[in-house]
Amino acid sequence: MDVYLRRSLRGSSVPLEIKNKQMEYIELIHSKTRNAYNLAADKYHDLFHNEMNEKEYDRNLLNTFASKLPKGALICDAGCGPSAHIGKYLSNKGFKVTGVDISERCIQLASGFNPEMSFKCNDIAKMDFEDGIFDGVISYYSIIHTPKKMVNTLFNEFSRVLKPVGYLLVAVKFGEQEGIINQLIGMDTEIYFTLFALEEIEDYFNKSNFKLDFIEKRNPYDFEIRNERIFAFGKKL
Repeated sequence: MDVYLRRSLRGSSVPLEIKNKQMEYIELIHSKTRNAYNLAADKYHDLFHNEMNEKEYDRNLLNTFASKLPKGALICDAGCGPSAHIGKYLSNKGFKVTGVDISERCIQLASGFNPEMSFKCNDIAKMDFEDGIFDGVISYYSIIHTPKKMVNTLFNEFSRVLKPVGYLLVAVKFGEQEGIINQLIGMDTEIYFTLFALEEIEDYFNKSNFKLDFIEKRNPYDFEIRNERIFAFGKKL
């Protein structure tokens, strides 16, 4: 049996056949994510690699999240993108950050931009890490490419790689829509996009055995896509 499936079935009553079908569906959807970001990675990096300089809210949030972690903590930047600029912000504060992304081009760019960080090209639904090795996981706009009915799989994987009482930080865009769209930052490509409600994010945390410490919605900055954002973090129980 696949190592990921063995881990995900611990304490689960979901039949293996259904687990297999769920993972096949996620892999199909995430293959679109890989293709889209391989195409758009260079443009995405050009547009966003310095955006943290303009986002005081996000910097303050990351500072608060970082204050929950031990000095020199191990952090997984799950879905780091081509710049890994969220992980870089924490790496610059002395944390040991590993960026993970499904796109080969994203990993190539991010590793060149951040030589002080380590990187793995993995699907965040089944990462190539042992159980309980990270003090923190950050998922900044990475679960937005997975259908809502499958997002619990990602939360369970984040929980798996976290140490006991490790912390998870999630950022998403607010709304109701989900489905395949045909463009990413102005480039023609298929990719799945999901918007979330506050209650849905709360539910994912609760169902994946996290104690939610913080959840808040903010308006977009003038230079951002015109969606409100949801930010949440919590501790693994």
